[in-house]
Amino acid sequence: MEQIPVELEEQYRSLQAVLQRLDPGEPPTAIAVPPTPEPRGQIIVFPASFNPPTTAHLALLRKAQEQGGPGVSVYAALSKQIIDKEHVERPTLLDRLVLLQQLLQHELASVGLLLFNRGLYVEQARAVRRSFPAVSHLTFLVGFDKIVQIFDPRYYSDRDAALRELFGLAHLLVAPRGRDGEKELRALLERPENRPFANAVQALPFDPAYREISSTRVRQNPTAYAGDVPPEVLRFIQATHAYEAPTAQGDPYEEHLRAVAALLKKEAPDEKQCGDCRSG
Repeated sequence: MEQIPVELEEQYRSLQAVLQRLDPGEPPTAIAVPPTPEPRGQIIVFPASFNPPTTAHLALLRKAQEQGGPGVSVYAALSKQIIDKEHVERPTLLDRLVLLQQLLQHELASVGLLLFNRGLYVEQARAVRRSFPAVSHLTFLVGFDKIVQIFDPRYYSDRDAALRELFGLAHLLVAPRGRDGEKELRALLERPENRPFANAVQALPFDPAYREISSTRVRQNPTAYAGDVPPEVLRFIQATHAYEAPTAQGDPYEEHLRAVAALLKKEAPDEKQCGDCRSG
């Protein structure tokens, strides 16, 4: 069976414990993943599935730091419930969280990491305000595809009421994706149904070199698009075989999942010691 590297064992255990604290059935909740300090003041939050994290994700986080300037904290965020991606199974949320935390620690140590129990942006805005009352100003960083989704009425029972609440709690920074940039964003905001919310939405200038990079094409062909991901991510993809389809010989990623499951069932050394202390 595959062995989880010793240096990652505690990370898997601790992050699994954090995930278990989040229940999508509970009120909107956000958790700052240790060692991330609790958010306060002005913050920019970049929610994504990070499946896998790409060089474009890192570039967007750096751009958000530049846009925010001194005194504004930036966070990457994952959710237990991702709209339109509720059934993502490969890699698991735990694996993506471990990988994202490693990547931030190596590349962007000043960027924090948050977890949400809900997927809609209005719910995540509620979660930030409810969980971190010291936050004074909240901005979500989104791609153009997400702003289209946010304005789509099919995600709401009452679109305008939900959007009034969202934009009462947060502003949006919108990054270009593919061929859609500032011009297309202006056109979207000029639609009569969207115009009331336009003042809360701002375009984020972004290097065109990153516009075509997407997690989707990496998942579909990791070898062809190996340059789209940081080295840590490429090593994870190669080691776990997360994006390889099962064959008649088996499923390599399942072997990795069995190793993670065995690790999580095994007591950590300090837990064993404490257990011995209690029994004594």
